Amino acid sequence: MTNSQSGTYTCGILTISDKGSRGERQDTSGEQLKSQLTGAGFSLAAYLIVPDEQQVISTTLRQWVDQKKIDLIITTGGTGVSPSDVTPEATRAVITREVPGISEAMRQASLLITPRAILSRGIAGIREESLIINLPGSEKAARENLETVLSALRHAVYKIKGGLADCGG
Repeated sequence: MTNSQSGTYTCGILTISDKGSRGERQDTSGEQLKSQLTGAGFSLAAYLIVPDEQQVISTTLRQWVDQKKIDLIITTGGTGVSPSDVTPEATRAVITREVPGISEAMRQASLLITPRAILSRGIAGIREESLIINLPGSEKAARENLETVLSALRHAVYKIKGGLADCGG
């Protein structure tokens, strides 16, 4: 953790997948996100695969923020319209403020690629001094969505932590 825009912030990747949590599917989206985030200068502090269970997701998010103090948490999976997709609800239960522009930008960029982007229900929000962002579960969609917002995330975390530099840069 740091209060400098140029310093290193921590990140955590939480993959939500019933099959992945049982070892029946390789987590390619989580691996892709690790590469993107560390390539952008974030330090990986946590990585976990959990089932599509709202309580498990919420508990993990709370622990990562409240105990581990992770600056940026990216979830992948569980953002669609299937009955088991509960990641947005689990996230909404732990955040104190939404940051709708992040999810709006990702859906807008995705809509240029596929009409199915309108089915994404992912949200982004703040808990304490941490930013939590929901991404789709597929490797391709997770990569594309993170690419859309990645350049703004360091500044977002900086501002969440009380940074005083203007956003106009």
